[in-house]
Amino acid sequence: MSDRMSQDAATRLGGLGERYFTTQHTYDPYNATLLGLSEFDHLAGDPSIEASETAAADLAAIGREVSAIATAGLDEQNLIDHSVLSVLVRGAQQDAQHSLWAGNVSAKSYVSRQALIFQAMPAMTVTDRDSADRYLERLSGVAGVLTALGDRYAAEASLGRYPTEQGVTHSIQQLEGYLALGVGGDVLLNVMRSGADARDLERATSIVEGEIRPAMHALAERLRTEFLPLGRPDDKVGVRYMPGGEEGYLASVARHTTTALSPAEIHQVGLDVLDEMRSEWSEVGMRAIGERDFAVIAERMRSDTSLRFETSEQIVNVAQGALDRANAVRDQYFPAYDIPDCVIEEINSIEAAHTAMAYYRPPAVDGSRPGAHCLLATDPQNRFRFEYEALAFHESVPGHHMQLATAQKLDIPRYRRYLDVEACSFNEGWGLYSEQFADEIGLYSDDVARLGMLSFRALRACRLVIDTGIHHFGWSREQAVDFMWKNTATTMSHVRTEVDRYIAWPGQALAYMIGRLEIGRLREQAKEQLGSRFSLVDFHGTVLGSGAVPLTVLADNVARWQSSVAQDN
Repeated sequence: MSDRMSQDAATRLGGLGERYFTTQHTYDPYNATLLGLSEFDHLAGDPSIEASETAAADLAAIGREVSAIATAGLDEQNLIDHSVLSVLVRGAQQDAQHSLWAGNVSAKSYVSRQALIFQAMPAMTVTDRDSADRYLERLSGVAGVLTALGDRYAAEASLGRYPTEQGVTHSIQQLEGYLALGVGGDVLLNVMRSGADARDLERATSIVEGEIRPAMHALAERLRTEFLPLGRPDDKVGVRYMPGGEEGYLASVARHTTTALSPAEIHQVGLDVLDEMRSEWSEVGMRAIGERDFAVIAERMRSDTSLRFETSEQIVNVAQGALDRANAVRDQYFPAYDIPDCVIEEINSIEAAHTAMAYYRPPAVDGSRPGAHCLLATDPQNRFRFEYEALAFHESVPGHHMQLATAQKLDIPRYRRYLDVEACSFNEGWGLYSEQFADEIGLYSDDVARLGMLSFRALRACRLVIDTGIHHFGWSREQAVDFMWKNTATTMSHVRTEVDRYIAWPGQALAYMIGRLEIGRLREQAKEQLGSRFSLVDFHGTVLGSGAVPLTVLADNVARWQSSVAQDN
């Protein structure tokens, strides 16, 4: 292929990447906000079937054009771009086509359209006239989105795609919880209170009072009267019980793991990891609390009140301490990245009932918002101090903050720089890898905290078993709850919250352990092949050096690095 043809192919690839980026974030603008992008902040979103069909068709067309590009003359970086874009477009197209969220009503963060409003809008920033106008434009569209959301659920139900009873119930509770706080505590007005002038705040308040709150009340009533009676019972919570659900689940598994693993294979991987952990539970349990039997260790972890917090301030301090220790030694194990500091931030009360214990919010591109390890610090007497160090390493450093803030600095196309749910297996695999790597380098404060690390690892292994159990094998909700209760040390309330998350977001929970195992496999393979030439700093630099990528692309990147090291020596 001539240089001119190669340049043309690279130019076409870049243009297609931009088309994908715009199409995907126009369809899902709240995710763009959570990734730190502001250019889509004026969009309120469109949950209609027509919007999903249009997005799926547009993405399919982009995918065909990407496939048609001759790759023979592309350089290494463009080959990576091509591989990543092919996977991203296919996954996004399948997600829009199957739209499992629309037939699977929920209040879960990231997957629920109503929950995304509560999660993303408080994360916006208002610092000038343009940002205020974007916020007000989006705010003025929220009521219409809520109305259209009810219409979308009705359209899905007319096709036999009924929601689950528990998902509808949680959605009603979230809306009513928001309405109960009143306008004075309205989270949708917080951004305007802190950064807008009096006229803008007055306009925003008028929109919330006169449009959004009535629309939320109407959606809650519609959910209660129209959709709750149709809800799938707890013995049929898997999407396999919806028309098109089995095909949709296979697509979701492929998107979230970026592998060709089948649900049955993933199910077995989870069982194997749990089995392998038994000896480590015994060793750490003996040192931490003088117990070797897993069932006894789990019961102590659940019931011993001395292992719980007393105040929300203690929770924040534990997370901050873990972050400080990780920052102090970061440059010994990773390249010296020039990234902003991570902050610890408490999750607001509206999100608290229906969100994970913690999540990471990347810094805003314009620097107006720092990267944040957002955590639940409410109800401290029922939160366990052994869990929050592992959470900190996962969400902040060396986990998501270092990974995602670093990606924002890379000289790569922006459709690769700003990835989260689109590259779950890499992102969440790195987060889980970080939990265990923190143990390797002695960052946990004691063996009790290490029990928390094991508890989270067991939970991620259970996800492989339960997610596939529910959606592929047809497990009931109680069957899933029972399995997690017997194989983790978490509380029953957390078990049910976790299981409800897997019900609401099929396939996503598989990303953590599958990604972690692949990163670990690649590291061990490189150590074995390179011997004394292996550098942990360089390995980490290679893994993070291309941003979030599908696991197949990650394996290719590591292989090229290994070959380069071997040739240089």
